[in-house]
Amino acid sequence: MLDKLKSRARTLKTETFAIYLAARDPRTPWHAKAIAIGTVAYALSPIDLIPDFVPVLGYLDDLLIVPAGMALALKLIPARVMEESREKARQVSGPGRGVKVVGVIIIVLIWILLIIGFASIILHFIR
Repeated sequence: MLDKLKSRARTLKTETFAIYLAARDPRTPWHAKAIAIGTVAYALSPIDLIPDFVPVLGYLDDLLIVPAGMALALKLIPARVMEESREKARQVSGPGRGVKVVGVIIIVLIWILLIIGFASIILHFIR
């Protein structure tokens, strides 16, 4: 049972990395890139829409948002690009330090942009 869970976790990690690689491919449409990068950022982000300490709902958002985003990204990314990305992801035992740094930068930028956006909306209504 534990080996099966470890295998699934490795598969999910490889698939997430493959989606990241596909999002960087120039043949991927911009809307597929946006969905893919958003999904990968949300999956890797320590910040959730609903914090994990909230009973049931804390993990439910992760169980719904990440798979739904991945499924949508997989539908939007061209099949050939995804095949090549999966092959590259399998060849690499895991994302290297450069990918982790890029991931952290993307997550931080997304949250900064969201905070700026919400702040500007709030300031617009206050004035």
